[in-house]
Amino acid sequence: MRFSSFAAAALLGATLSLTAFTSQAQSGGTPIRPNRNAQFVFRNGEVVQRLGTQITPLAQNVRLPNGTKINVKSGIVEFPGGKITSLHENDYINAEGGIVFSTPQSAAAARGDNSVPADAKYDKYVQVGTAPTTITGDAPNEREQLLMQKVELLTRKVTLLQQTHPNAPDTDVVDKQLQALDVRLKELK
Repeated sequence: MRFSSFAAAALLGATLSLTAFTSQAQSGGTPIRPNRNAQFVFRNGEVVQRLGTQITPLAQNVRLPNGTKINVKSGIVEFPGGKITSLHENDYINAEGGIVFSTPQSAAAARGDNSVPADAKYDKYVQVGTAPTTITGDAPNEREQLLMQKVELLTRKVTLLQQTHPNAPDTDVVDKQLQALDVRLKELK
């Protein structure tokens, strides 16, 4: 009788710990608040965290503040709206939950397009004109500050549009802020 009570207690304890483990896996892993410059990069078959040049292996699946879930062993990403995609080598998720593709092939694969040749490359970006003053360490001028704000707003809009809710996300506020920035930028020319 004593043995069966002990066995029942052990079985109950094992069941409770398995339930906790399963619920954590189903919830998308450990919620984290990454540094805004953090990147979750798929490298050598697993996701690692990159902050500048520092690479940190991840032991658990993570859930970003916007709800994006990242499986660190498979590179499968689930966005808040339920859309699921797989990362390819050197693709990464930024701290806001946006995906950045390393090659045209990985971008095409994410949208189900297999027609992109294996040797395709992104077009090289060449900056025309002088380098921005922020490279030399000077404070950014007003135009540069406005352009940085515009990049942040566009990133926010992309994040909103990546969410696949049954009702389309409202980007009117971001669109109005972008329009106001464009007016200010035109005034500076």
